[in-house]
Amino acid sequence: MHLLTQLYNDERGTTTIEYAMICGGIVLAILGALSGVADKTNDMWAQVGEKVSTAQNGSAP
Repeated sequence: MHLLTQLYNDERGTTTIEYAMICGGIVLAILGALSGVADKTNDMWAQVGEKVSTAQNGSAP
């Protein structure tokens, strides 16, 4: 029982857990931002591909 009391009162890991949660939040924010950028980039390259294809076929847009 003494060991459980010591573990309960030990606060050394608390800071580590807090930093891990902050880091996880930052990673989720970055992934959310990159997802939006990726969609716009994919759309841009799709338009470039269409224009290149049209130019290769000799058709005017």
